[in-house]
Amino acid sequence: MKINDLKELLKDKRVIEEINKHLWIESQKAGYSIGIERATDEWLKLYAEGWMKYHMPEKRVQIMKRNEKESEKDARKKKNGIK
Repeated sequence: MKINDLKELLKDKRVIEEINKHLWIESQKAGYSIGIERATDEWLKLYAEGWMKYHMPEKRVQIMKRNEKESEKDARKKKNGIK
């Protein structure tokens, strides 16, 4: 899943709560605040797809299908020598 697709999740307050939990846990482990940017990036990379699979399965399927179509389109262009 593309990072831009996952960034849409940042509009959901439940996701922000999860990122804040991640920030707190990882900061406790590190012994200092890791910062909201790092916490957000880590959470999106590590947990967003799984969270979306559980909490927003229809939206996830929709994004996966869209990305699959884009990949097929790109493959056809590459095969035909179009940039």
